[in-house]
Amino acid sequence: MEKRRKEIMQIVLIIIYLILTVSGLILMKKGGNPGSIAFESGNVNFGISLVSLAGFICYIGSFLLFTRLVVMFDLSYIMPLCTGIAQVLTLIASKVVFKEQFSIQGIIGASLVIFGILVMNIKR
Repeated sequence: MEKRRKEIMQIVLIIIYLILTVSGLILMKKGGNPGSIAFESGNVNFGISLVSLAGFICYIGSFLLFTRLVVMFDLSYIMPLCTGIAQVLTLIASKVVFKEQFSIQGIIGASLVIFGILVMNIKR
């Protein structure tokens, strides 16, 4: 029972990581402001839109969570799994949110990533 609970927690953490990563990227792009730093009269001013700031916070959260995932899993497993799924989800989100167009190469690439993730997770 404890092992099953641990597995469920690991899956939940991966899902939260993916949500934070993709939403962070989408919000930063939607905010359209990478931030600005100005030095005026001995003061440092930093400006960023609220949407970009929300994206930045999500992305920082995803980074911190990923450091935890790296400790929990084999690096050779978690890195391709999370980055592959994040890439595909970002591709889909960019189509939905920004109405970006898919190219045939993008569709083939995403399909190969999904296929690779499936192959990687086949139980031996």
